[in-house]
Amino acid sequence: MKGHLDGMLLAALEDGPRHGYAVMEVLRAGSGGRFDLPTGTIYPALRRLERAGHVRARWSEEGGRRRRVYELTASGRRALSDERHAWQEFSAAVTTLLGPHRRPATP
Repeated sequence: MKGHLDGMLLAALEDGPRHGYAVMEVLRAGSGGRFDLPTGTIYPALRRLERAGHVRARWSEEGGRRRRVYELTASGRRALSDERHAWQEFSAAVTTLLGPHRRPATP
C-alpha cells in the first residue's frame, strides 16, 4: 500500500467529485473489500493531494449534512496518468521476477 495510496485516491476521483466516505467506498468496492481503509488514513492523504494541487475541495450540503467534496484537477489527472505508467512498469517487472522460471540468465 505504501507509495500507492495517492494514485488509488486519484483513481477513485477519476469519474467525478466525491466526498471522503464515498472515496473510501470506491476503494473498498473496487478492491473486493481488500482496501478497507480508516478515515485516519484517507483524509490526511486527501488533504496532502489538495495541498499538492492534485485535488480541489469544496463544501457541499446534502440532506442537511455538510460534506467536503473532492475532485481531480488537471494536475491530478496528469499525476494519475504518471502513477498508472509507473505502476505498469513496476508490476511488469515484479511479474517477470516472480513468474516461474522466466528470469533472464546472468552472465
